[in-house]
Amino acid sequence: MAKTNKTPTCSVLQQHRCKFKPVLPEILKKGACFVKTKTGKATQSVADQATVKKIFPNTYGMPEITFVKGSNPAIGKKAIKMAVVLSGGQAPGGHNVIAGLLDGLKKANAKNKLYGFLGGPSGILEAKWKEITPKLMEAYRNTGGFDLIQSGRTKIETEEQLAQALETLKKNKVDALVIVGGDDSNTNAGVLAEYFKKNGSNINVIGVPKTIDGDLKNDKIETSFGFDTATKIYAELVGNICRDVNSAQKYWHFVRLMGRSASHITLEVAHKTHPNITLVGEEVLAKKMTLKQIIDYLADIIAARAKNGKNFGVVLVPEGLIEFIPEMKALIAALNDLLADHEAELSKMNSIVEKKDFIISKLPAKLAALMKSLPAGIASQLMLDRDPHGNVQVSLIETEKLLIEMLRTKLADMKKAKKFVGKFNSITHFFGYEGRCGAPSTFDANYTYALGYNAAVLALNGCSGYLSSVRKLTRKPQAWECGGVPLTMMMNIERRKGKEKPVIRKALVELNGEPFKQFAKKRELWAMSESYFFPGPIQLFGPAEVTDMVTCTLAFERGSKK
Repeated sequence: MAKTNKTPTCSVLQQHRCKFKPVLPEILKKGACFVKTKTGKATQSVADQATVKKIFPNTYGMPEITFVKGSNPAIGKKAIKMAVVLSGGQAPGGHNVIAGLLDGLKKANAKNKLYGFLGGPSGILEAKWKEITPKLMEAYRNTGGFDLIQSGRTKIETEEQLAQALETLKKNKVDALVIVGGDDSNTNAGVLAEYFKKNGSNINVIGVPKTIDGDLKNDKIETSFGFDTATKIYAELVGNICRDVNSAQKYWHFVRLMGRSASHITLEVAHKTHPNITLVGEEVLAKKMTLKQIIDYLADIIAARAKNGKNFGVVLVPEGLIEFIPEMKALIAALNDLLADHEAELSKMNSIVEKKDFIISKLPAKLAALMKSLPAGIASQLMLDRDPHGNVQVSLIETEKLLIEMLRTKLADMKKAKKFVGKFNSITHFFGYEGRCGAPSTFDANYTYALGYNAAVLALNGCSGYLSSVRKLTRKPQAWECGGVPLTMMMNIERRKGKEKPVIRKALVELNGEPFKQFAKKRELWAMSESYFFPGPIQLFGPAEVTDMVTCTLAFERGSKK
């Protein structure tokens, strides 16, 4: 038999990238044994303080924590067993969080061990896990994806699930659990921390802020990991489209970008690429714009460009736009409740038409009329099953096609009235999963490693119920500050599946914030010109000003960019 070439286990680029050594903040370099905790003032939740305090009597009001230099030799005297679980959607840098955890543990005591639950939170309930050794970790450093231990969207929330999780951890003598996830997953971390304390367990629960959507942040959590890499990936694609549209000059490209409940991704990509039109969901909500008003806004710009002989352009649409339109938001909220309340009845129905007619019969008259007025495809998409958190699956709703369908009708009417003299040919795109598992940018590689290492230090110090916080991110990594933020500090009460529940509040685009204000100054110029930027692919090697750049959002918010 003829010999065949052996297929390499990874690309040449990945082989070189695995050799990259993330830069640790100076405070963490010597390890947990040389770090002391400095506590701040007692905290309270962002809203609904009395209700949140009642639900979390054992973990509410804890102080913020900042790490400072000091001697803490007791940390290294006892060997501990830590477990990590990846929860929710993937985000670039997850493997480096695990690498940071492992290195932080081993630096404190070589006998410390790290285990990974497989397949997300369900791995805790089913006791499925594997040990993460330094040798196993080597091939995953600085890589994208969550494939080392995979992820999942199971929520541990019922009394039975909470009891099972505690039993699994106690049976396997786990001292600390690290949950890597977004707002819902870290709410779950807070629930577990409270339950463990309530039941007399000393198992520490630490959260790590992960979501490409960028909506898990505050003064102490400046950004969630993965946002930097994902927006750079999307910006490269949108930049390519901008160059193509300016070359062909005959199509309108409608690009829907990921971001279920906030428009941070869309706004960041707009700053990076300067498209002709960018819809920001939070602005639509604040102005109480109807679907008709949005179509009028789009049509006016398209007509104005056509008058100048420009029958082309690029439009960015946030994935969650439909939920920001007040009339649609009311409809979706009503659908969420009805689908939850009538789950058993709906499960017996065989067709989407039958389910839709049933739900319409239960809606208030105005919402029923709105539901009937929607194109059949969009109405059906609104009826699809919710995600495990009870949210409409907006990634399955083709909002950009809804806009185009309504625009064609509007522009045809304008042409009859001689208010539109051009042509309207459209192409649609949805960039979502393309950004979730990319090789982390240098910023995300450093940030996630620091978050993981920092989480290990929090756990070793017995700081249960905290979210790993690494801040001052516009500085060089060596100067980043580290510590923890109480999970309850970020919570409020929201309605989920027809019930009031505590959840970490999502950080939406602030219209008085610098990222939006800077965008608002420029969008009229971008609308009528071809001011397109072409950021190109993520650079992993080269000058620091190229490899280490932070997002425009972070730079604007932290005052390092004007």
